[in-house]
Amino acid sequence: MPYPIEKKFVVAVSSTVLFDLSHEHALYLEQGLEAFRKYQHEHRHDVPKPGVGFPFIRRLLGLNRMYPEEHPVDVVILSRYHADDGMRVMDAVREHGLDITRAFFMAGRKPYPFMESVNASLYLSTNAEQVREAVALGYPAGHVLPCAAVDDEQDDQLRIAFDFDGVLVDDEAERVYKKTGDLDQFRQYEMENRDRPLKSGPLMPLMQQLSYFQQMDIRCAQDDSGRKRLLRISIVTARGAPAHERLNTTLAALGLEADEVFLMGGIDKKRVLDILKPHLFFDDQLVHLENVAASTPSVHVPFGIANKTPGG
Repeated sequence: MPYPIEKKFVVAVSSTVLFDLSHEHALYLEQGLEAFRKYQHEHRHDVPKPGVGFPFIRRLLGLNRMYPEEHPVDVVILSRYHADDGMRVMDAVREHGLDITRAFFMAGRKPYPFMESVNASLYLSTNAEQVREAVALGYPAGHVLPCAAVDDEQDDQLRIAFDFDGVLVDDEAERVYKKTGDLDQFRQYEMENRDRPLKSGPLMPLMQQLSYFQQMDIRCAQDDSGRKRLLRISIVTARGAPAHERLNTTLAALGLEADEVFLMGGIDKKRVLDILKPHLFFDDQLVHLENVAASTPSVHVPFGIANKTPGG
């Protein structure tokens, strides 16, 4: 029997993350709402192409194959579109074969407060300003950046990569580094606190829910040697030794583990991500995403001191 929404693992997504509506958005900016709505109506039966977040969402919904009766994973569209304009989006959902039945079309109203009503662990949007507002208010949200990566439809494995500080955990360590500006002092601080777990950051609840599926996936693969893993979780962090010890302490305290941990020690993350090919990579610093986003679907999480303006 399907789970009630209170027990489900839910991700909320905007229409423009799911589908490529860049032309329509440009039309709205250049000619206004009426021109946008007229275009949506006239092109009701023109199916938009997949957006940056489509490969992630398609594979996320695929995790339900592990629980065909309970159907624990749900995706909800939270959109600023008017309901009439949203019908084209719902047609596209059907045409692309996505199992999405819930959608809120709010005619310009801010979507992120409705995350709570559907128990969402994450809100993905292409609207940077609204994501920044949401994160400032404590909502787990991310700004999806433009990306031209091509989806391999024959590959059903979901790969998710996280930065660590400011994403999975809070910005305590980042604050220490910003205050001193000295890498040696930062390393010393982390060594002195290596046995004290860091506090959870905005996307740790997401990691915890994904971990449930990860562990089931691992067990299924062990029972069937010919079965390919459906989910892999990676951490790609600027940390290096000896600061890795506190990372391990934090994950162990929560009973979590990543399939891969890359301690980059300041090396450009793109070097690993281009090989890893995650369907989403989450980082709290735009500077780390500027060249990554060209080839890797990337999400900026505007959390913590790294996103504070000088004097702010």
